Amino acid sequence: MNTDLGFGLHSHQIVETARLLVANDKGLLAMDESTPTCDRRFAPLGIPQTEQARRAYRELIVTTPGLSEFISGAILYDETIRQKTTDGIPFPKVLSEAGILPGIKVDTGAKDMAGCPGEKITEGLDGLRDRLTEYYAMGARFAKWRAVITMGDCLPSRSCIEANAHALARYAALCQEAGLVPIVEPEVLMTGDHTLEQCSEATELLLRIVFIQLFKQGVMLEGMLLKPNMLVPGLTCTVQESVDEVADVTVRCLLRAVPAAVPGIAFLSGGQSCELASARLNAINFRYKGQLPWQIAFSFARAIQQPALEIWQGKVANVNAAQQALYHRARCNQAARRGDYTAAMDQ
Repeated sequence: MNTDLGFGLHSHQIVETARLLVANDKGLLAMDESTPTCDRRFAPLGIPQTEQARRAYRELIVTTPGLSEFISGAILYDETIRQKTTDGIPFPKVLSEAGILPGIKVDTGAKDMAGCPGEKITEGLDGLRDRLTEYYAMGARFAKWRAVITMGDCLPSRSCIEANAHALARYAALCQEAGLVPIVEPEVLMTGDHTLEQCSEATELLLRIVFIQLFKQGVMLEGMLLKPNMLVPGLTCTVQESVDEVADVTVRCLLRAVPAAVPGIAFLSGGQSCELASARLNAINFRYKGQLPWQIAFSFARAIQQPALEIWQGKVANVNAAQQALYHRARCNQAARRGDYTAAMDQ
């Protein structure tokens, strides 16, 4: 297979890394919360909102024994990739030595989009080429960029979708130029009262436009991963479909919009509870495993981390128990990849 589509010596490495990230029924751990987001999650638990506390929490995660049994890659934040353990070992090295590929979030956040009230455009392209080179030298082998799409009256607009799709594609091309696998994350937010069918319509349009832009920017599909939302009704919608209905609608949409050349789809959790995210992932794999052109994996943040964070509460004495909770949630999601997850695993 000729995978050299303009990325020279990087092509083979990029393709192999993308495959490795979704191999062996493993998934990704998103631990790339920005400083404000991390602090917001610390505050209700009485954890100090300091760099020292964030470093301690991230050390808890990256040193969890056995995590690589279920996790293939960990997405870091700029602050995190520069941090070290109390023994002075850089976090990317800790992860690599444990068998987990380090990754990095490279967008600089979603900002209000001019001319599109209520909608966001993700920024961060300025200076990205140089930042990617630096991150690669620090050990990162993949990257992530998130675009957020809001549902509502007359939303999303075509302008917002096209602007975010274009930015995602430019980011992805720059990643591959630097030897990094781009994780392309177009997220239709769960916030709102939209129906499952409305989510399906918006997500399909979004994905179609994203892949048009990826093609225009020369992105090698074999060397990227897609990180989309599961297709679900809005949080305040009066009708909440079953996990099987969500699985069917999600797969139908993906088959219509995602090229078979993409090696893997790693769903975001998007604010779902730990158990519900696992149950929905499980339903997709149980009903369709072996029938789809891509690996169906996970790239969860809160849906893996939250129980551990609540146990830890910033206290050294709670580290072991928190790591056990993190290990458990990662294990549950590997089971969901296999279609073997049951609610009994969380009892």
